[in-house]
Amino acid sequence: MPLFNIPELRLALRPGQRLMGIDPGQKTIGIALSDVSLMLASPCTTVRRRKLSLVAAEIGELARRHDVGALVGGLPLSLDGSFGPAAQAARDWMMNLSQQVGLPAAMWDERLSSSAVNRMLIQDVDMTRQRREQVVDKVAAAYILQAALDASA
Repeated sequence: MPLFNIPELRLALRPGQRLMGIDPGQKTIGIALSDVSLMLASPCTTVRRRKLSLVAAEIGELARRHDVGALVGGLPLSLDGSFGPAAQAARDWMMNLSQQVGLPAAMWDERLSSSAVNRMLIQDVDMTRQRREQVVDKVAAAYILQAALDASA
């Protein structure tokens, strides 16, 4: 399945469908969901990183349960905006996930999203390191999805 840009992806949704934000971390994959009006992203859960077919089955079940029509994955561009090996790996992973789940997907720049989320969790919420480790991936997924929603509104 090809990757779409966010405005095209929004047009492909049926009324009432949601977008799912995905932040593929090293150990866990953060999942966020939009509301049905595609205005607000909220953290949902995390999925343990393992074989793609197992991850796809779990994400597919979440997508069916929440009437998700498309995926938005984080794209780790280099700080200078270039498309390096990490971005290529994320793009390939997202394309494979999209095919296995059977949903269209788009990618959104995630540069510094985890850093911004960690900073917010420390400064604004005063969260402990252990608790941050439990929530950072799903909050980063919501951060990425919210940026994509705002830019394509």
